[in-house]
Amino acid sequence: MTLQEMSHTYHSQHAVLRQRIRELTAAGVGEDTRGRIRIRRLEEMAKENRDLAALLEHYYERGYLKNERYTL
Repeated sequence: MTLQEMSHTYHSQHAVLRQRIRELTAAGVGEDTRGRIRIRRLEEMAKENRDLAALLEHYYERGYLKNERYTL
């Protein structure tokens, strides 16, 4: 599996996480402290998936500025 192919997996996982966040928000889960923490953690996971997808997708492109948080 190439890095480009791996990026598709991270993109799809990002979409799944965002959908779950929308569902929880619509259900009112974020109204209490535990719910807010749960949604915040899901948002962090979604951001990491998005960032890693971008890194893997463009890793071999010249001039691409890599995310300083993630290194391979």
